[in-house]
Amino acid sequence: MTDAAPAPPSGGPAPAAPGPGSPVPEAPGAGGPGPETPGVAGAPGSAGRRRVLLKISGEALQGKRGFGLDPDTLDSVASQVADVCAAGVETGIVVGGGNIFRGQELAKRGLNRVTGDNMGMLATAINALALQDALERRGLVTRVMSAVAMTEFAEPFIRRRAVRHLEKGRVVLFAAGTGNPFVTTDTAAVLRASETGADEILKATNVDGVYDRNPKDCPEARLYESVPYSEAIRLGLRVMDIMALALAMENGIPSVVFNIGREGNIFKAATGQPVGTRVTCG
Repeated sequence: MTDAAPAPPSGGPAPAAPGPGSPVPEAPGAGGPGPETPGVAGAPGSAGRRRVLLKISGEALQGKRGFGLDPDTLDSVASQVADVCAAGVETGIVVGGGNIFRGQELAKRGLNRVTGDNMGMLATAINALALQDALERRGLVTRVMSAVAMTEFAEPFIRRRAVRHLEKGRVVLFAAGTGNPFVTTDTAAVLRASETGADEILKATNVDGVYDRNPKDCPEARLYESVPYSEAIRLGLRVMDIMALALAMENGIPSVVFNIGREGNIFKAATGQPVGTRVTCG
């Protein structure tokens, strides 16, 4: 037995019952994105898309200048990212700040470590804005999202908003690391990859991949084609810091480490072509 419909107000007509084919009124708030949208964290590869998180060290952006930003390197990175986006790959980017400031180095000379790390976060924001400009000159739509408040220059990092930007094909540049001292931008890259549901982390460096020894000191150092995170941690390989390696392994996100100085490597890594060293979760 069903409840009777409430009587209409006195003196007014009764509301018409919806007939066949009549539109059903939306509930308040309907039509917007639901609590979760396709491609969010925890669902890598959903809806057939590919999403990557590109980590670029600050040193890689200085090119051959030894300090600061190299315009040719910025243009090369922007050109390759444009090709990646044209291939339908959703792209987030985390940039370091070592080309401008390294807090750990000055901390050894007496600078307060927290102050130094905060200054490093500002350096990453400078790099993100420079790369944003280079990307937009290539016709890409971008957003800079910062882990610390700087609303005149960047949006605050909000995970759902970042995911929505990526779904719309915008390049999202994540600045200021995690917003915390004592945490590297490598760890920030893995964290943002985990939060936004990236399928892979692409670490662009100044060397061809992961070696068993420092290739700058040992010309006979061997380049790994593939290495598991667990082995990288056990052997102390210089892939990322231990916190970043452990977080990537825990969340099941593989990485590719490659040389940003070789034209086309960003596109190769982003589209799954063999390049550099693949760091696996096995």
